Amino acid sequence: MEPLATLAELKERLDWVLDPDEERLAASALADASEEARMHGRDWTPEHVPRPVKTIVLKACVRYLRNPDGYTTSRAGDETVTWSDRGDPAAGAVSFTRDELALLRELGGIRAGLVSAPITAWSQRRHRPGPGYVPVPGSPNSPFPFFADEVEPW
Repeated sequence: MEPLATLAELKERLDWVLDPDEERLAASALADASEEARMHGRDWTPEHVPRPVKTIVLKACVRYLRNPDGYTTSRAGDETVTWSDRGDPAAGAVSFTRDELALLRELGGIRAGLVSAPITAWSQRRHRPGPGYVPVPGSPNSPFPFFADEVEPW
């Protein structure tokens, strides 16, 4: 599928001019971020994508293009560079933050949480006996008398 944002929109967010290799990297980052956004939200198309989704995709691509190797530490003096030693799968890859993932799911109509469903003891279409009677399995129209008096069962 096509990316949810264009390369021109991505270039507008960058503060440098992309060389041909960076353009190729940016195009693949847009495709990857768009597919991941669809996975967490809906099957959006470039023509029918909410603006916040497009913004999230572009932000993730900008983060990636600023640090494509996934450095976690960098020092100018003495030239120190460190990669993530935690085995972070997001290092050096296009990825969304937790808040961005939550927003993608919300925009896609995916809501996490518990749901309660009303239940009944028997179908509402069946005959329900009045007070003082209980239903008889197999004979829904002939209830069994349970109380002595229908007006004052206790």
